[in-house]
Order: sequence, then structure tokens, then C-alpha cells
Amino acid sequence: MALNNLNYPLDFKFKITTLASDFNITDRNGNHVAYVRQKMFKLKEDVVVFNNESKTKELFRIQANQWIDFNASYSIRETTGKNYGRLARKGMRSILKSTYDIVDSNDHAKFTLTEDNAWVKFFDGMVGEIPILGFFTGYILNPSYTVKDLKGRAVFTFKKMPSFFGRRFQLDRLIDIDDEDESLVVLSLLMMVLLERSRG
Repeated sequence: MALNNLNYPLDFKFKITTLASDFNITDRNGNHVAYVRQKMFKLKEDVVVFNNESKTKELFRIQANQWIDFNASYSIRETTGKNYGRLARKGMRSILKSTYDIVDSNDHAKFTLTEDNAWVKFFDGMVGEIPILGFFTGYILNPSYTVKDLKGRAVFTFKKMPSFFGRRFQLDRLIDIDDEDESLVVLSLLMMVLLERSRG
């Protein structure tokens, strides 16, 4: 059930026809990888990862480990109960530049996920509030993120692609890693993009 042996880059494309934060993940060839739905009106984040848009099979569940909080972390599990690890937001460090730790099932930090340029999001937030001009920020201001291992090597890049309403993102893998680690990183990134979109 793990998310590995994928054909990168992966496209994350949000649906704009639903109130919920739903998005499809497809591979380089346009094949479905997963369909992600964030449950609405929950005091704790609750995200379900399905095999496709028809939601015929639930694959993973990502849930906040505590009430909405500055330093909340998000547990990542298969529906079988298998624990992959968690995504942990670095509270104070994330005020200007979004920073997360990706932690494995043994609670060991494996990767860091960091926004590349905090100014892009700052100006995106400012310009986005200006009538009419705000519609074009999705083509001009596109934040990007890098996942690094404990040796400081860049493993994945994740970036917002030029599009109206900021609804498309792309994930690319730079080096091969262990299959289970790959699943953990991909699942962490899909949780991160939901959190970052909700922050603006």
C-alpha cells in the first residue's frame, strides 16, 4: 500500500468545485496516484487518502496529535493501523519561513521540510488582497519547498505551479531513498500543502 515506485514529477491539483480541500495526485504519465480529502469542520485536522477520486479504497489517514496548536504534529498511518511516522511543524521557526520535521515511526527525525524563500509567501499574501491584481499572484508568486535528509542533501523539491487560484503543485524526487521513507515524505508533503494553503 506504500506510495513508492512512482513516476515523478507528481502533480497535486486542487478541485475548485468543492468546499472541502480535495485534490488529485497524478504521476508524470497522468495516472492516478491518490485522491486526498480534508474533512471539514473538525477541531483536529483529519485527512483521508484514497486510491482514486471515486474513493473506493481508503489508503491512509493523517490526523493531528493534539488540538489545533502552534506546534501541532500530524500522525501518518495506513488504514491497517501501520504507523509511518509524523509531520511536526516547528512553531517559532515557521513564523517567517515554514519549517517542518518529518519523523519516522520510531520517533526519529529523518528529514526537514523548509520553505525556500519566505519573501515569496509574504508578497503573495500582500498582493493577493489587492482586487483584480490578486487573481494574478498565482502566476507571479509561487513558493517552493525543499526536503533534506540529515546529511543536508536535497531529496525532494515541491513547488507551486503558475495557475489561477494557486491550485496546482508539483513534487519531484532528486535522489533515491528507502521505499518506506519515500511514502512518509510524500504523505508529509500532501499534509503540508493543506496546512500552508489554510495559512494563506
